[in-house]
Amino acid sequence: MIENPPKHLVIFHHPKVKESLGLAEEIAAFIKKQGAVAEYSSIDDEAKRASASEADMLIALGGDGTMLRVGRLGAFNSQPVMGINLGRLGFLMDVQPQGWPDVMRRLLCGDYRLEERLMLHVAHCQNGVTLRAYEILNELAISRGAVVRPIRLQTAVDDTPLTTYVADGLIAATPTGSTAYALAVGGPILAPEVKSILLVPIAPHLCMDRALILPPESVVEVTIRTDHQALFSADGQRSTPLQDQDVLRVRASQHVARFVRMRPPTDFYKTLADRMVKNPTADKAK
Repeated sequence: MIENPPKHLVIFHHPKVKESLGLAEEIAAFIKKQGAVAEYSSIDDEAKRASASEADMLIALGGDGTMLRVGRLGAFNSQPVMGINLGRLGFLMDVQPQGWPDVMRRLLCGDYRLEERLMLHVAHCQNGVTLRAYEILNELAISRGAVVRPIRLQTAVDDTPLTTYVADGLIAATPTGSTAYALAVGGPILAPEVKSILLVPIAPHLCMDRALILPPESVVEVTIRTDHQALFSADGQRSTPLQDQDVLRVRASQHVARFVRMRPPTDFYKTLADRMVKNPTADKAK
């Protein structure tokens, strides 16, 4: 049980999921009838995202992508986030849309637990200058571009050279991201409560081909060596081009994502087993 249950909630819905707006309206009205404050908005509404810092809790309506976006937003203000799954996979979501009124009653009474998730801080450096920094909940993915040739990634851990990956790319993932792109390229699955940084090469050629699990105090530095296109993406967002000698510096973030959980911790393994037996995204193209 939580001692101070939320009194002010902001609901973010995905604008491309047609049923999400109607559900957001229903949930907001229900919360208000219970005596709490509730607002709702599209996750694409920049002004609402900025003003949501006053809320006690955020609710994400959509799929895992929506949960990642709202999770990052909540982490900046130490706000817990509850996800209601309206997507196909819903691996990060704890609540299904059926029976949400009972879930909301429990939530407003403090009948839930909080699950902390490690995040990564990534700095993109060029000629010794940091161009931009990112806070990441899933993964940093470094990859080649359209030219089907490997890139070389000189990688060091805590200022000690590790290896030069000759590969299609490299993933630096959190435990949350271990079940995403990192899993797809053969990486291990880490339990959510683990505090580690995961490195997984993508299609390595005659070089270190094993995943590496690092302690959260580690600092990973990747220097890009390439004469053709290379890119990186933070949490699957828009790709950013990389130049030869650019550096990506990865460490644990000072921010922590907090997910609201209604089910026991062991449900992570049940959800994992269910998804591995039948991938809900397999018919996405239909």
